[in-house]
Amino acid sequence: MINRMLWFSVVSDAAEAGRQAWPALRWEAHRWVPSISRGLVSRSVRESHRGSYRAAVPPAIAGFAPVLSSSALALADEASIEVARFDGEMGVEIEPFEAVLLRAESASSSQIENLTSGAKAIALAELGDRERRNATEIVANVRAMRAAIDLADRLDGDAILSMQSALLADEYPDLTGRWRSQQVWIGGSGFGPHQATFVPPHADRVAAAMADLVGFMQRNDIPVLVHAALAHAQFETIHPFPDGNGRTGRAIVHAMLRAKGLTRNVTVPVSAGLLTDTEAYFDALTAFRAGEPDAIVMRFAEASFSAVVNGRQLVSDLHDARARWQTVIRARQDSVAWSLVDLLLRHPVIDAPTAQRELGVTAANTQRAIRRLADAGVITEFTDRKRNRLWQSIEILSALDAFAARAGRRGLTR
Repeated sequence: MINRMLWFSVVSDAAEAGRQAWPALRWEAHRWVPSISRGLVSRSVRESHRGSYRAAVPPAIAGFAPVLSSSALALADEASIEVARFDGEMGVEIEPFEAVLLRAESASSSQIENLTSGAKAIALAELGDRERRNATEIVANVRAMRAAIDLADRLDGDAILSMQSALLADEYPDLTGRWRSQQVWIGGSGFGPHQATFVPPHADRVAAAMADLVGFMQRNDIPVLVHAALAHAQFETIHPFPDGNGRTGRAIVHAMLRAKGLTRNVTVPVSAGLLTDTEAYFDALTAFRAGEPDAIVMRFAEASFSAVVNGRQLVSDLHDARARWQTVIRARQDSVAWSLVDLLLRHPVIDAPTAQRELGVTAANTQRAIRRLADAGVITEFTDRKRNRLWQSIEILSALDAFAARAGRRGLTR
């Protein structure tokens, strides 16, 4: 890390002496052919979308030497140390906190896309409840994050396609398995791109831009957090999919942190850190596109600090819950009841079939363990029915909801 930092300082000094800084994107004009029938929109809307529009042309970065200020590099280096320390702390007790932090990060990444849901609804969706659309999509994002981590050893185009497929295949299978073939835009009107906040590159440029990005991601001469932040910003600029770009782009960050060895044990909830100031996050992406990469690196560094603080608090809350349970559960230490306790930290809403499958015990032993935890007040049954009953751990759900509330609040500090 120190050697790379020194190298980057040299690059920064060279930039001050006149070397080219990070390249800004260009723009090119394209003719607009609306896909919505003229009769479905007013004349004023049609008039506002007449003529050509401008789409971004992202620069090739595969072989480009990033140029950053010494302050951005120092902040990223400090944040990397904190992330590695937190990951090491969690490595001592990897189960069940890896699953908890993965779910928390997935929910936070979805919240950036305005997909919000409480911890209980998400837990129900994990059990197959599809009544709450947002919760179902957040569970899909958990799968995308898991796919990203599992594919970290091969950061290529197929891996990125697999991440997005894990996210959307259940709901929108037609949007997966390939790069987009049409123009997309951010903000403005659904009729056309003329009033958009940002128009990513034309579909004809996506394949080449993604191949270049993969080349950049596969380099090993850039500090990890800096590398992940820049790759993420370039991915969001290309916007290679018709849907799921934001969540897939943040999943890529975790794939890179794992692939480059900054994290080894858990998913550090960086998206929860970004949530503390989403306006700054989007402004940083805009600055990156203008050739100013410092902002996105610094935003990811600050988000990492917030993520570690929030993650530690979540784990502390879970420890406190388990410590209290230790005083009220009357069972031998080798009892199935204690295995069920550990399962609750991963799945705070359970049913008997899920508990039996996860614990690998008989139905009778599962029911006995559930009764013991219910008698101790660790779980409560909330369906009030004789069949297909569900139990919840209010303490764990409250800890997860508190994590989400902290993530959405500015001012979370070290």
